[in-house]
Amino acid sequence: MNIYSSRPVVLCLSGHDPSGGAGLQADIEALIAQGCHAAPAVTALTVQDTVNVSDFRVLDREWVMAQANAVLNDSPVAAVKLGMLGSLDMVQTVVDLLSAHPHLPMVCDPVLRAGGGGRLGKDEVGYAMREQLLPLAIIATPNLPEARILAELPEGTADQCAEKLLPYCRNLLITGGHGDEVEIHNRLYSRDGRRQTFTCQRLPGSYHGSGCTLASALAGRLALGEHLDSAVQSALNYTWRTLRDAEQLGKGQYVPRRLPLDFCQ
Repeated sequence: MNIYSSRPVVLCLSGHDPSGGAGLQADIEALIAQGCHAAPAVTALTVQDTVNVSDFRVLDREWVMAQANAVLNDSPVAAVKLGMLGSLDMVQTVVDLLSAHPHLPMVCDPVLRAGGGGRLGKDEVGYAMREQLLPLAIIATPNLPEARILAELPEGTADQCAEKLLPYCRNLLITGGHGDEVEIHNRLYSRDGRRQTFTCQRLPGSYHGSGCTLASALAGRLALGEHLDSAVQSALNYTWRTLRDAEQLGKGQYVPRRLPLDFCQ
């Protein structure tokens, strides 16, 4: 039997997407690609495909706490990635869980809409995340529409949303894929005043699970010990490659190819 050194464990608190394009499957694949081990704790079940989401059900608090604590009591978790929470009660559940482990770097992906526009929680869930969870995160990774919801600025620019959100969050990565610029501008803001813009080529089409892929890759890079700015660049570069190689597996958006074709050969 070959004995390998352990990969960093990342606890993922996210929803399940039966299409496999987003949610926990995206987390697992993206973390494997970073050289990490994903420990997925299901927060919600969804009915969705590559077109849109039609329904979801948030799990009971006790089930989510039991899943997460089973991992935390067994493995040396190196980072936490948050995805879909779906309800105010689930926000409080995660706050209680993470408050008991303040040393863990947490990446918060504030999932409020599916790629097709369907809601994955009321806006009040986003406000609760802003008030209670963003202060616990090392970084949050909203796209611009999500940042506008969190900041309560329906027409706000990335800079305006960041000004409103940085009092709650130490670092903020607002992604620009939902705009219409020739190049995509992903903007990293830090509470200490640092600003950095990462640009990349805009690819044709739209993608299911790109936000999950980015946040999970970023959590993985942090779990490996990479510095935040470098981890953001690594995660953005990786995510762009998964979109470049994406597949149309259903009737809707393209699904990122998070693992190479020869991964199991």
